[in-house]
Amino acid sequence: MRYLALACDYDGTVAHDGLMDSPTRAALRRLRDSGRRVVLVTGRQLDELRVVCDELSLFDRVVAENGALLFDPSSGAETVLAAPASAALVHALRARHVEPVAVGRCIVATWEPHETAVLQAIRDLGLELQVTFNKGAVMVLPSGVNKASGLTAVLAELGLSPHNAVGVGDAENDHAFLSLCECSVAVANALPALQERADWVTQSPRGAGVAELIEALLADDLASLAPRLTRHHLLLGMRGPDDAVHLPPVGVTALLAGASGSGKSTLAGSFVERLAAQAYQFCLVDPQGEFAGLAGAVLLGDRDRHASLDEVVDLLAKPQQNVVVNLRSLPGDERPRVFAALLPRLQELRARTGRPHWIIVNQAHDVLPSDWDAASSSPQMPASVLLITADPRRLAPAVLGTVDTAVVLGPAPHHVLAAIPAVDAAQLAGPEPLLEAGEAIGWSRHLGAAPFRFKVVAGDADRRHPPRPSAEDGLDAGRSFYFRGPRQRLNLRAQSLALFNQLADGVDDETWLFHLRRGDYSRWMRAEIKDEALAAEIAGIEESPRAAPADSRAAVRAAIERRGAKSV
Repeated sequence: MRYLALACDYDGTVAHDGLMDSPTRAALRRLRDSGRRVVLVTGRQLDELRVVCDELSLFDRVVAENGALLFDPSSGAETVLAAPASAALVHALRARHVEPVAVGRCIVATWEPHETAVLQAIRDLGLELQVTFNKGAVMVLPSGVNKASGLTAVLAELGLSPHNAVGVGDAENDHAFLSLCECSVAVANALPALQERADWVTQSPRGAGVAELIEALLADDLASLAPRLTRHHLLLGMRGPDDAVHLPPVGVTALLAGASGSGKSTLAGSFVERLAAQAYQFCLVDPQGEFAGLAGAVLLGDRDRHASLDEVVDLLAKPQQNVVVNLRSLPGDERPRVFAALLPRLQELRARTGRPHWIIVNQAHDVLPSDWDAASSSPQMPASVLLITADPRRLAPAVLGTVDTAVVLGPAPHHVLAAIPAVDAAQLAGPEPLLEAGEAIGWSRHLGAAPFRFKVVAGDADRRHPPRPSAEDGLDAGRSFYFRGPRQRLNLRAQSLALFNQLADGVDDETWLFHLRRGDYSRWMRAEIKDEALAAEIAGIEESPRAAPADSRAAVRAAIERRGAKSV
């Protein structure tokens, strides 16, 4: 499934005059029975929500107070995400005879036309607060707190990405969380401005519109809406000044082919950079260690050791974590076997979480060779895969037969395309095109068109740093830091400060505290990074016995960033 969560507003969306009707409740139950999660995202205070909604158990989580408070109906646990409501502001509003004034854990709310008095009070008190409107309601919260920030926290708690969520709402304060979701829906009674920005508008209002959306989700996982979601497409290049070439973010099996020096690695790097920029999670399998210096991803494995499958899956369990799996330490004939074992694990993770959104296989012929027995050994290739190779004829035929999109660089591009079974040979008639530097030939079975020529658009990293970091950049194996944990269950290598920070964000609290309390971090900074001042600062963090894992991680990261530490 692409969509594993539905995030819905309450008033004017699932509820009318504060109440949910029976058909809406039944639709929500059907959606949860399908294995999907349902999150309520509302501006209401939790106590008043409990009064009007007697069935909060329909929701896996509740985001209340416009993003400031989280509630788990199954456990009763509440999590406050912002500073308490300002007592000074409440006093100032009442002194100005503003009525009513509702005060929650974090939110202060009133109604129009008191917005001018609210803004004046905030200005006079010098407070850093923001005002949000909702169909006549005037809500005051700390800066940066909104329905999107609350939903982001809930999805992270559930182990889900916003790219696997659908949002539905009706009013001004719903813009933020609808924009966060992969697919945004407005019910028929929504404000015109919200309808204009939504990917889809239901035919029915309020709860009936939500039920309409749920039926569409259950019918085809909103596949019929996919053509409308172009805002998420990934840029590859330009056919002309106003004619961009994009790749859909889901559902394609793409091939990137080109001889050494053709620009294949540059285009692959740009594509990965855009995935990371748009928060699509990827797992990049790297048989020869060419992506060891890739920013925004944790490297597992090196020339001396390959990663375990558990290490890969454990890191990918965090929606924001990207992973490069380096297989360089394995003999060539072992790489296909390890990849065949890894792929089902990635597919199982996708079935549960919708991630990793992309599986990228560099030098794909190393793990899916042409002489592989497809009937007995070759894994079934999923969608949202990018296969990178110099020559597609070196790939397993069963895998090559799944390719529906291709980008070819270098000489004889039509000859390369001819190796793809789905390409119509008649479309390759005529002389081979002579590509200039930075040009490529594209083809897509979904478009049903002949191959076309386009100019590759480099990513920001390519423009800033044209040379790709070599596989040997960073500390060698003997000088790297290893997160192993108290039972030596892990063996995550950080060969630079940048990778240390990335791995620190991903390891479990037990592993983090094990090394922290032993003083391992400052010892490594002193001995291998050769930064005595940084080591002393981190030693001070290690010596604080009551530091919570999240606080100590943040403090260590801040110490590194303050000193302008770079990858060594």
